[in-house]
Amino acid sequence: MKKANEKIINWWNNEVDNGYGLKEEDVKNIINNPYIAFDHPILIELIRKTFPDLNGKKICVPSSGANEAVIAFAFLGAKVTSCDISERQLEKAEAIAKKYGFDIEFVLDNTMTLEKIKSDEYDFVFTSNGVHVWIDDLKSMYENIYRILKKSGKYIMFEVHPVNRPFEDCFGELKVKKPYGEIGPLYDGINYHWRMQDIVNAIADSGLCIKRMEEMFSEKTASFFDVDGKTPEEIDQIYDWRVNPRAALPQWLTICAEK
Repeated sequence: MKKANEKIINWWNNEVDNGYGLKEEDVKNIINNPYIAFDHPILIELIRKTFPDLNGKKICVPSSGANEAVIAFAFLGAKVTSCDISERQLEKAEAIAKKYGFDIEFVLDNTMTLEKIKSDEYDFVFTSNGVHVWIDDLKSMYENIYRILKKSGKYIMFEVHPVNRPFEDCFGELKVKKPYGEIGPLYDGINYHWRMQDIVNAIADSGLCIKRMEEMFSEKTASFFDVDGKTPEEIDQIYDWRVNPRAALPQWLTICAEK
């Protein structure tokens, strides 16, 4: 793996050792309503429209993180492969999968290479919020997503909208912390703030055909803003762009593409 990835591996392994990851309550909530793992109603609608029936579909989730999406797909009957570079994340998720009887394949692998994943294998590849910020080579990532998909296979991503990256996380004003074009690496050399053009061009250059793009505003089920401990009145103000200018920007991005 690239040297930069060693920092990321250590960072995520430490996070898991300090309590990050799926908890029993999370798993029970997903089993009760699996689509809750996909946060935003527009993303849920896109997944359902693209795959009305996930039973038996082969799905790969690169950079699977806490594995909420992986557990949800498995509960919906899919044959899921979970890939991540953090062995602790995979170990924790695998223990939960075994406890609940989910037949999930866990693979320690780099999303930019997916070298342990065979070509032309998957009906669906999904990347969830927070993946792109850890990727330093979008070209390689998307070339390998294209490679592992079957012909006519689908890719869906869900991410923070890039237009939010220049701004400080503060209420009531738009305070710029960096230019939009300053991609990175940032924050100890392990974060990347890709622009919309970087993501879309990498997808297109890989050979994938973009079928749908949605720019979404924050929902209470997928809150972009910090609303913990806030009163209903304070939350209403956070979502009111006339009070909080950042609410005027789209907070989330989802793209569906096809091989």
